[in-house]
Amino acid sequence: MVAVVQPTIERFREVRGRSVALAAPLAVDDLLAQSMDDVSPTKWHLAHTTWYFERFVLARTDGFAPVDPRHDFLFNSYYDAVGPRHPRPRRSLITRPTLDDVWAYRRAIDAAMERLLEAGVDDELAFVIEVGLAHEEQHQELILTDIKHVLGTSLFQAAYRPAPAESAAASAPGPAPAGWRAFAEGIHEIGHDGRGFAFDNEGPRHRVFLEAFEIAARTITCGELCEFIADGGYETPSLWVAEGWARVQAEGWGAPLYWEGGGDERWLYTLHGRQEVDPAAPACHLSWFEADAFARWAGARLPSEAEWEVACAAALADGDAATRAIHDAGAALLHPRPAGGGGLQQMLGSVWEWSASPYVAYPRSRPWAGALGEYNGKFMSSQVVLRGGSCFTPPGHTRPTYRNFFPPATRWQMSGARLARWI
Repeated sequence: MVAVVQPTIERFREVRGRSVALAAPLAVDDLLAQSMDDVSPTKWHLAHTTWYFERFVLARTDGFAPVDPRHDFLFNSYYDAVGPRHPRPRRSLITRPTLDDVWAYRRAIDAAMERLLEAGVDDELAFVIEVGLAHEEQHQELILTDIKHVLGTSLFQAAYRPAPAESAAASAPGPAPAGWRAFAEGIHEIGHDGRGFAFDNEGPRHRVFLEAFEIAARTITCGELCEFIADGGYETPSLWVAEGWARVQAEGWGAPLYWEGGGDERWLYTLHGRQEVDPAAPACHLSWFEADAFARWAGARLPSEAEWEVACAAALADGDAATRAIHDAGAALLHPRPAGGGGLQQMLGSVWEWSASPYVAYPRSRPWAGALGEYNGKFMSSQVVLRGGSCFTPPGHTRPTYRNFFPPATRWQMSGARLARWI
C-alpha cells in the first residue's frame, strides 16, 4: 500500500470539478456518442468516476444506501469482483439514467463524500479515496482522448474548443536538434520508492542491469515521420513485425491517425480543429507497430522502459524546466509542442512514449487487495508499456515511474515515441 495522505475537500473538489469543466464545451449529442468499441461516451465517464466513490468508498460506511443498485451493472468498468457489467462497446446505448440523472448522481455523491471528508476517515478509506482521485484523473485524460476520436472521425471535424488567442505557430519554439544522451552500462534502480502516491504496478523499486545505450534528446517529429512516409515506410514489409504489417494491409494505414493529404499538403485533426502538420511538433497517435517500424527505418530501436526511466530521472536531475514548460503550453493547446533548447526534452507531459517492454509485473510486486487489485494486474497480457504522460494528462499526474499500457495496435491515444540505440 502507498503512504497514506489524508484527502482534503479542496483536493476532492478540484479533481471532481475538472471533469465537469472538461465536459462543458461539448453539446449534449457529443456527450452521448461512442465512435468505436474502445471509446466511452463522456456521459459514461462522468457516471463511472462517480460510481467509484459510491461503490468503493461510501459503501464501506455505516448507513449506506445506493442511489440505484443498477449502477453496479451500468457503470462498472472491469471489476469482476463487483459482478457483471454492461458491455463496453454498447455504452452509448445507456439512455437511462439520462444525462440529467447523471449530473444529479454526481451532485448527490459529491455531497455525501464531502460530509464524509469533513468527519474524517481512517487510513484505509483515505487510501481508497486517493486511488479514486487518481482514477478520475485518468478518466479526465480519457475524456479528451475519446472525444477527440468522436469529433475527429466525424464528417464535421468540429473543434472541441477554440485555440488560444496566441496561435501555436506564433509561440512555438523552433525544432530542436536530433541529439543523443549516452548512458554507461551498469546497475540502476527503477520503480517507485514508496514515497507519495503510486499505482501498485509502479513498484517496488528494484535493480536492473542495462547495457550501454543512448537515447534521443526528443521524441520523433512529424517532419521525420513525413520522411518515413515519403520513403515508402508504410509500404515496406521488412520494417514491420508480422502482426503490424497485417494491420497496415487490413486497415490501409498510410499515415498516423487523424492525418490527411500527402506530399507537402498534410493536415491533421486536433481538438482545436483541422490544422497543418507542423514538421517540428512531436508525431502523435502512433501505434506501437508504427513506432517500431519507424525506429527500424531510422536504424535505431525503441528504448526499454528501464532505459526510459533512467533517462527521465537524469533529465529531472538536470533541472529539466523546459519539459514542464512544454507540457504547460501543450496542455493549453491540447496538442504536443515542439522541443526547444538542449538536453533531454519532452520526457513528461508531451506524448505518451512507446517502449520496447511488454507490460509485466516487477520482481516482488503485489497487487492491491480486493477488487482494486484488478486495477492493473489483470491486464498484464498482450500489452506494451508507455511512459511519460501527454499534453492530455492532468497537471501533477505524471511521474518518472508511471506505467501506462495498451495493445500494440492502439492509435487513438496521444502516443508517440523516442529512439534509442546501443553504444
